[in-house]
Amino acid sequence: MVEFFTTTNLGIVLLIIGQCLLVLVPLLVALAFLMYADRKVWAAVQMRRGPNVVGPFGLLQSFADFLKYIVKEIVVPAGADKFVFFLAPMITFVMAVIAWVVIPWNDGWVIADLNVAILYVMAVSSLEVYGVIMGGWASNSKYPFLGSLRSAAQMISYEVSLGLIIIGIIISTGSLNFGDIVAAQDGSFGIFSWYWLPHFPMMFLFFISALAETNRPPFDLPEAESELVAGYQVEYSSTPFLLFMIGELMAVVLMCALVSLLFLGGWLSPIPGLPDGILWLIGKMLFAFFIFAMIKAITPRYRYDQLMRLGWKVFLPMSLFWVVLVSFLAKFELFGGAYARWAVGG
Repeated sequence: MVEFFTTTNLGIVLLIIGQCLLVLVPLLVALAFLMYADRKVWAAVQMRRGPNVVGPFGLLQSFADFLKYIVKEIVVPAGADKFVFFLAPMITFVMAVIAWVVIPWNDGWVIADLNVAILYVMAVSSLEVYGVIMGGWASNSKYPFLGSLRSAAQMISYEVSLGLIIIGIIISTGSLNFGDIVAAQDGSFGIFSWYWLPHFPMMFLFFISALAETNRPPFDLPEAESELVAGYQVEYSSTPFLLFMIGELMAVVLMCALVSLLFLGGWLSPIPGLPDGILWLIGKMLFAFFIFAMIKAITPRYRYDQLMRLGWKVFLPMSLFWVVLVSFLAKFELFGGAYARWAVGG
């Protein structure tokens, strides 16, 4: 134990902690402004002002809301399982945070450059449903419990489509590493590109499945206030409620990052002659987040039977067909040699 705390090992530990803080702190600050932007988009669509009082142009509204949640009293239902009640939001928050360790921001800019990064992200994302289920069950109330059951069925249903779409990406690139997947898209933005054409239709399916996976409108059935009074969160207040909200919003931003990395070229410049870099990835993520906000502002909520039918009877067959199609193209090396190159590690 004493040998572990050598100068070299201590330096490595401090470096890892510094890398984690370098990603986490800007991400948490960005969430505050993304929430502000989200509300401003809704306000513009509905022809109202939105947040405009706290700070210049209302920019500090999210920080005021954060302070309000911190200082409010934590109310726990009398019949609740207190340990599970408080563990649930922690699981949701932690699972949303640790997924970012494998997300690259630029070529080589990643905390953990895993060869199985996609599997890691999918595994962590699938575990987030446990926080929702535990929160609904521990509240000892029928409406939170119904909301958590809806969330479990919904997230499992659309994870199937997400997984099949990602399998197609893996087959076409021959890698589970995000850096390799982005590199495989280099120069692939032409109209007759080997990568862009077969993957472009699936970007829409992936995006819609991401809406359902993160409980965003029009698929926010686990939180439907018209029938469940805010669903699995209804008994939560103060900091535990805040952790649920941060975890949910961070999962949305993670899906924006996945769309950018898997389909839009990540940090690669779409304009010939302009240098690649982190700003391209951030710009693509912001564009995807804007679409998330617009969908919430302009679409009505689905019924639950419509949600399930869309996932199992439409998205599942389409994503299965796409996997077969991509496998056929890869078998006969119709990806311009890129599949063979990445499959051998070249």
